[in-house]
Amino acid sequence: MRKRLIVLFTFIISITVLKAQDSVYAFSYFKGNGEDGLHLAYSGDGFIWIALNNDQSFLTPELSKDKLMRDPCIIRGGDGRFHMVWTVSWTDQGIGYAASDDLLHWSEQHYIPVMAHEPGARNCWAPEVTYDPGTGTYLIYWATTIRGRFPETQVDADDGYNHRMYYVTTKDFQTFSETKLLYEPGFNVIDASIVQHGKQWVMFIKDETREPAQKNLKVAFASQLEGPYTAASEPIIGNYWAEGPTAMKIDEEWVVYFDKYTEHQYGAVASKDLTNWHEVSEKLAMPPGIRHGSIFKISKTELERLLD
Repeated sequence: MRKRLIVLFTFIISITVLKAQDSVYAFSYFKGNGEDGLHLAYSGDGFIWIALNNDQSFLTPELSKDKLMRDPCIIRGGDGRFHMVWTVSWTDQGIGYAASDDLLHWSEQHYIPVMAHEPGARNCWAPEVTYDPGTGTYLIYWATTIRGRFPETQVDADDGYNHRMYYVTTKDFQTFSETKLLYEPGFNVIDASIVQHGKQWVMFIKDETREPAQKNLKVAFASQLEGPYTAASEPIIGNYWAEGPTAMKIDEEWVVYFDKYTEHQYGAVASKDLTNWHEVSEKLAMPPGIRHGSIFKISKTELERLLD
């Protein structure tokens, strides 16, 4: 009962805030296995989220044999457009990309074969893209297991997956750099998400270690977007399994959202200094069945178009 009252009170505050502000928060996500494509929600305060389009898909996946649109990551680029990358398949060696001016009308979906040069690459999971305004460069990064690499952390659990983070750079989403290793923390790592904080770059990651189980979120830092990044921190969340972090600074705190996937719930932690974290999951109200994606900002005008 108390939680319902808190959610109701927060919802009223959210509506009041929404009327007074010029921009709102948007969240891209998938449902099920990602078969029906891109879902979007919005929020005035970053905690009470309302699904758009009656929680129906905005874009149907077309790429790969599996035709999935998992882990959709959307950012607003230096050109003012929305750029999205996503997981197209459980076992493919590439990722999906599309762009939009309004989140309603999307470009042709493009397949980027980022690991096609590695015959031992088993997958390309949870790609994200981060823009560096200082260089005008986009960093696209994802998790891949390459057979035989990093044997010191290879175990049979989780079907033998043993990921590291890899990346390419681009300025136009037409030509790309060679694929390079982005982060090797000494453990099985997936679901990186990078944000800028002042003069440093902050990478949130999932420690995917199965034996002994970690399955938690950690943070690392770098002075340049491409790294090198520091050793991973201690876990920043509670005693539960989580994945798919995405972060936004709201007022004076960084808020990291994530999928409590074994509990079929969403969670969040917050921090003013990126070192000391506290739980704020009780403040969240998310669309039912939401799986992880990304948070970004849109203008009130853009929201009104999505609501029409």
